[in-house]
Amino acid sequence: MTSSLPRIRREFGALLSLAAPIVIAQLSHSAMGFVDAVMAGRVGPLDLAAVALGNSVWIPVFLLMTGILLATTPKVAERHGGGRSQEIGPLVRQALWLALGCGLIASLLLLNARPLLVAMHVDPQLIGPTLLYLKGIAMGLPATAFYYVLRCFSDGLGRTRPAMLVGIAGLALNVPLNWIFIHGHLGLPALGGAGCGFASGTVMWAMLLAMLAIIRTERYRACAIFARFERPHGPTLRALLAIGVPIGIAVFAESSIFSVVALLIGELGPTVVAGHQVALNFSGLVFMVPLALGMAVTVRVGQALGRGEPREARFAAGVGMAAGLLCACVSCTLMLTARTFIAGLYSQDLAVIQLAASLLVFAGIFQFSDAIQVTAAGALRGYQDTRATMVITLLAYWGVGLPVGWALGLSDWFGAPRGPAGLWQGLVLGLTCAAILLSVRLARSARRRIHSA
Repeated sequence: MTSSLPRIRREFGALLSLAAPIVIAQLSHSAMGFVDAVMAGRVGPLDLAAVALGNSVWIPVFLLMTGILLATTPKVAERHGGGRSQEIGPLVRQALWLALGCGLIASLLLLNARPLLVAMHVDPQLIGPTLLYLKGIAMGLPATAFYYVLRCFSDGLGRTRPAMLVGIAGLALNVPLNWIFIHGHLGLPALGGAGCGFASGTVMWAMLLAMLAIIRTERYRACAIFARFERPHGPTLRALLAIGVPIGIAVFAESSIFSVVALLIGELGPTVVAGHQVALNFSGLVFMVPLALGMAVTVRVGQALGRGEPREARFAAGVGMAAGLLCACVSCTLMLTARTFIAGLYSQDLAVIQLAASLLVFAGIFQFSDAIQVTAAGALRGYQDTRATMVITLLAYWGVGLPVGWALGLSDWFGAPRGPAGLWQGLVLGLTCAAILLSVRLARSARRRIHSA
């Protein structure tokens, strides 16, 4: 055991050096949504509602799109680990074609969101501002698709700091652009809260330009990303889609389950909705750490497999999961011991604080399952084993978590309805099932690669 400690420390250090910038990049992205909500809310409740509705439409589309493009990371990592830099350029050029298609489709979906808003029975006075907000976001989605491929390329090389720097710069730019578009400065019309969409769309293009400038520096020149123009290549695009589509569906399934729970809780009254949102917002903030670890594990596993070292890939996955559990110990302790204080940061209403504090207990409990499932999923992406992840995610969240949560929280099948506590208990069970099944799948994938080496 003593002789293995230096090896564990080296892997742990390498993992953290990759994950720390990713955490900051993810937090910067989340903070943009927070800034939009705050600045739109100061204009008026109608403007805030339009931004909130717009987010409920475009964020799932964004997650599905970026999940598909995430296939770039493990493929770049494998080639980089194997010293095949000359293969990275053609791969990324094809991924950029995929980004073009995904970005345009995502934009068209947002530009034609009116039937969805009508079907959701949105207040007619909110439809116009919401569609205007989505129009601004749609303007930037193609840029985000290109940016995400370049970010995945850089991450796959083990260089995660550029995304952090670009994310921080984007957040800094978002505030003055919101001010300009919301209030109509510099000769532009005042768009109110909907202006946040155009500010965000502009930031997306600025982030793409910044990442392009970084990619064109000497450090990336060996990969020759922009050495020549290439037409779309069917086999390469199909290979990317074969890995990326399951990732996108899995990410969408995981994120959408929380949206559905929020809709189910909506009928229980404003206090319950507020308490749920507090617990969900804080747990989502904490989730950025294991999410970053999972993304870093993808890189470490992919690079090890590219070097022809499947045992090192398994070791990297194990250290990543251990790091996730260590983070879970910290976050669980924080939520259980300071849950009332945390809830008080969001609201002064005693009923909201009490409910949020009670739900943070469940959030604390599922920190362990969440850490295991997200790092295991990240490792499986490194193995390019994504179809099983998709199936497991759909089964765990939609086949187990949601039905059990509904039965416990809103039905009388197991006694009196438990309300939001029952729905959160379903989430805990769904995450636990995902953690167990993904861990089993990861062990099998790792063992198979070792035996075939």
